Amino acid sequence: MAKYSNRKQQRERTDETGFGGEEPGFVTADTRHAGQRVNGNPVSERNSAMSEQGNRELQVQCFVKHDAEQIFTGDNVPRLLYVSRQRLDASRHPRVMHAHDDYTEVVLITEGESSYLVDHRQYAVKKGDLLVYNPGIVHDEVAAEGAEVETWCVAVGGLRMPGLPENALLPADKGCVFRADVLFEEMDGLCGIMFQLLSGQFAGAATYSHGLMLSFLSMALAVAEHQDSPLIESEEEESILGNRVKRYIDANFREPLTLQMIADALNVSTYYMSHVFKDMCGYAPMTYLQKRRIGEAQTLLIHTKKSISEIAYSLGYDAQSHFNQQFSRHVGMAPGEFRRQYVVSREGK
Repeated sequence: MAKYSNRKQQRERTDETGFGGEEPGFVTADTRHAGQRVNGNPVSERNSAMSEQGNRELQVQCFVKHDAEQIFTGDNVPRLLYVSRQRLDASRHPRVMHAHDDYTEVVLITEGESSYLVDHRQYAVKKGDLLVYNPGIVHDEVAAEGAEVETWCVAVGGLRMPGLPENALLPADKGCVFRADVLFEEMDGLCGIMFQLLSGQFAGAATYSHGLMLSFLSMALAVAEHQDSPLIESEEEESILGNRVKRYIDANFREPLTLQMIADALNVSTYYMSHVFKDMCGYAPMTYLQKRRIGEAQTLLIHTKKSISEIAYSLGYDAQSHFNQQFSRHVGMAPGEFRRQYVVSREGK
């Protein structure tokens, strides 16, 4: 039978997980609704069981620590840009390699498992993982047979975290993949409420969602804080070259590049460059180039009204037919169909 934790149990929970109790300043209260489950029991049953203890616990109050450090103050005022939901079967039509220049994305994996390329490293991700993409970080869901994930994605601008570049949530050396652990259900629930408010275009949805977003970001920061920083190894000569290739492609993928042009620009042989680059990130240079272009094309299809031909030529393709072929190969559907199926809900528009 579930019981409220006493101080000893609360301390044990903190020692085991790093959350709860006295250390991080979190105070836990039971505010769940009937139909949800806590510790494997439906809340209605749990509340019924707790009522049997009524003679001992007539009321439980959870007080806020008013001396807790405020995270978002002054000019550090995050702005919620969007909340998106990816179904499990949507991995068949992935959001291909792309980056965001002026905001951070926080992704919560809620079902399944897959492989993600973040910056130039591949990560195996699964339910309960939290991914943080600072501005400029290239990320890609690596398509594989049977690898499907369901996710929430929360995009936030206006970040001015102390000591960090504008719109970055975490230091670059903190890493980008974490386990949400005991905060998973709470973060999942916050995303669900924000999505419901925004997609339903309820009056005041932006205001309500802003407060929920601050809670979500605070939990994301707590998750990152209570996990060890990744080991940052010194780059070997090959990795330095691999990163030079990546930076060159990232800066010039809109141009009509060839493998030889990239090699000439970096003063290396095409064979050695291709070998080093594929060892570093798992893709050949020209495959990486195509994925960068297709990922940018998806962004333009979602957020602009540019025609497909305009998008194709702006990304270095000399023929729309070639662009259509590459897009269908990487995304699993034609550009026009992708634009029609990608639903963007904006409050007040």
